[in-house]
Amino acid sequence: MNNLVQSFELWLTEEGKAAKTIESYVGDIKGYHLYIKDKAVSNEQPLSRFSFVRYKQHLLDQSFAVATINKKINSLKVYNDFLQKKGIVSESYIQLKRDRVVIAAGSEHVVTALSEEEVEKLLFYLEDHTKVSIRNKLIVYLLLYTGVRVSELVNIKLVDIDVLTSALTVRGKGGKIREISLRQDVLQLKKQYQQGERVQSRFQDSEYLLVSQRAKKMHRDAVRDWLSIVGNELGMKLHPHLFRHTFATRLLRKGVDLTTVSKLTGHSTVNMTAKFYIQTTRKEKQNAVDKL
Repeated sequence: MNNLVQSFELWLTEEGKAAKTIESYVGDIKGYHLYIKDKAVSNEQPLSRFSFVRYKQHLLDQSFAVATINKKINSLKVYNDFLQKKGIVSESYIQLKRDRVVIAAGSEHVVTALSEEEVEKLLFYLEDHTKVSIRNKLIVYLLLYTGVRVSELVNIKLVDIDVLTSALTVRGKGGKIREISLRQDVLQLKKQYQQGERVQSRFQDSEYLLVSQRAKKMHRDAVRDWLSIVGNELGMKLHPHLFRHTFATRLLRKGVDLTTVSKLTGHSTVNMTAKFYIQTTRKEKQNAVDKL
């Protein structure tokens, strides 16, 4: 199966797909193969309608977000196309119109965001220096106050932060560049990290802002894993994209116009921002109904 995944990755490269897109597709296919390997499915049949339907049900049973499931289904459709073109399978087992998970009308794009109380609880937790390093505190501040994606976070370079203008330059999806203003407390943390913990790292000469003990830049999985540990301690489910949702939702709640939020989050259009964030959160919907 590993050779097949490598061939798929090479095919995507030859098709001219962006590096991040390839990483996403390949990651999804590896997850699918791990599932069918666990089910002792024959290696001679890398994809079938039966295995796809079972895998989709597995994702639903594991309560994956609808958007995540549909992303994985899309990846499997591209994989199916690859297998067909290589003559490994003879059929198209996946049809996006039929197989994507549909959300009931009125429930589209329900945004999960941290409440102000949860944000406050997390910020107090970050003040415990016996549990949280300066680097990890900086990670949360950057996620919470800039709304960057985790892939953008780990790729922030030292030159991307202009202290004089208090601005962060972010290279987002499709190579698009956007500028985000930085709060003074974020800049102060960055300075504290650079002059303290980072100096003691063997990767202190790295061009990247966030370094790990093992590499010149942090891996996004390390960010996810640490946030998961913190979330368990605080009784919250924390993941990087939750902070992006929280960033946009808090701005809108505080009266920031949609155009500005769209520019800060790096969405291609204002409509894209509206699609994801103008919807109320589950809690807000519940509060509205409770008032009846």
